[in-house]
This record gives sequence, C-alpha cells and structure tokens, in this order.
Amino acid sequence: MNDPLVSIILRSYNEAWALRGTLPALQAQEYQNWELIVIDSGSTDGSAELIRAAQPAHFVQITPQEYNPSRVMNRGMRLARSELGIFLNADATPQGRNWLRPLVNALQNPRTAACFGRQIPRPDCEAVFACDYDRCFGPQRESAQWDHFFSMVSSGLRKDVWAQRGFREDLQYAEDDEYTRWCKAQGYQVEYVPESVAMHSHNYTAAQAQKRSFGDARAIGQAWQGAPGDFSWWKTVALGWLSDVRHDVRFCVRSRRLRELPHSALLRWRQRNGKLAGFRQGWKEQQHSR
Repeated sequence: MNDPLVSIILRSYNEAWALRGTLPALQAQEYQNWELIVIDSGSTDGSAELIRAAQPAHFVQITPQEYNPSRVMNRGMRLARSELGIFLNADATPQGRNWLRPLVNALQNPRTAACFGRQIPRPDCEAVFACDYDRCFGPQRESAQWDHFFSMVSSGLRKDVWAQRGFREDLQYAEDDEYTRWCKAQGYQVEYVPESVAMHSHNYTAAQAQKRSFGDARAIGQAWQGAPGDFSWWKTVALGWLSDVRHDVRFCVRSRRLRELPHSALLRWRQRNGKLAGFRQGWKEQQHSR
C-alpha cells in the first residue's frame, strides 16, 4: 500500500443520529489507510455503541464538563500515529468516496500547515444558516476575499507544524481561527480543498446564535493584535447587521425562501450584538492578563 497512514480524529457528543451516516461514510472511503481516534464528551444516546462497533484505534470518553475544544484536539493529535491529522465532527457526514484523499493530498506540501474541505448544509437547514454556508463554501464563496477563514469541522493538520505550538487551551471558542492565523504568521499556507465535501449544519435558536457569536468574538478579543476601535457599535452592529441582511435578501430571493427573511433579520441582530459584547469582554480579559 503506497498511501501513507493518516489519523482521523472524530469529536462526538450525543450525535448517534449522524454517526449512523458518518461512520459508514468513513468505511466507504476510497482511501483506506487510516486509523480512527474518537473523543466522545459523555454521550448518552447510544453513540458509544456505534463508535465501539467501528473499532477505533482509540476511544476516549470524557465528561461534558471536561470538554474544551483545544484540549480535545491537542489530545487527538498526541494520540495520532500519523504525521497527518484529519479532523471530522461526528455530525459532518462525508459525501461520496473521495472525501479523505483530497485533504491528504493537500497536506503533502510541507508548507501547508492546515487545510479544510467544503461543507454543504443539510436539507432542513434554515435560510439564515444556508446563506452562511453559501458565503463560506459556495461556488462564488466570499470567504476567499476575507482576511482569514477556516473551519475545523472537516479539515486536516500537519503534525510537524502543530508540534511547534498546538491549540491554545485557554480559548473555548475560535481556537481553530487563532491557530491557523498563527500558522500563516509563521509563513505556512492554509488551503481550501473544495473537492472534499461533508454535509453539516445547525439550526440554532436566536439565543444560541447570540451565545455562539459572543464566544467566538470573545476568543478573537483575547488574541486581538489590532485596536479595540476596530469593533464598535456602529461598525460591528449597525453596519454589520445591514450587510448581513442584504446578503440574506439576495440568498432568499435566489432560493425562493422570502418567508424566512424576518427570522433571518432577528437572528442577525442577536448575532451582531453578541459579537460586539464578546469582543469587548475578550479584549478586557487580554488587557487584564498583561
């Protein structure tokens, strides 16, 4: 077998409904030289039985209270026998038999520290979130023009780069964003691999979306190297909300989902207020830690 061994690191928590599709999709991959490492955060829905049946090389079980994304991913990389770590969320289901190989191929370049695949939303995905997937992963994805974008959901890392400095375990959110920004600052590349496709999406409530936006922005604030004025009510909330709604209108018109616009507008407002509050909290914590 000429294909190098790769380590697939799967994070799971009460996602048996998705594992019933995700685990068989892994077994069906054309690229077969891989080991499976699963870190489960105390699932009680039958996930453990499904995972054991897949015979992973490592099956680590922690309590929900112990979960910290950076700590879990660092642990997975330490357990990996391979020099290439491929990350997949339990609720991200590979599409087709060629999900794995494109990620592995991208990491063959020693200057590529990380790569991430394309994500498509599930059929029940609400318009507000489907619009985000289109902006981040669609054929004309805007994220290519942003200063930085990365998603750990379906991705890969080179172990030799990670060994220089793993994920920051003091961050509860946006740890993948911070890590890959660091990689770029060291001169490494972060590559998008659209040929690798996984189905993944969440329909958050407005409160859940605000909480997540707060957490992501708090982590950004904790590591922010710019000026605190880069985030303001006018720029982050008012103008940001208008920009989001404009994108949602275009998406809903194109996909004939105009009835979902009021819900989208409300959720965006909650997200934007969460983002500003989170950044300010993170910035304050960064200043106090100095």
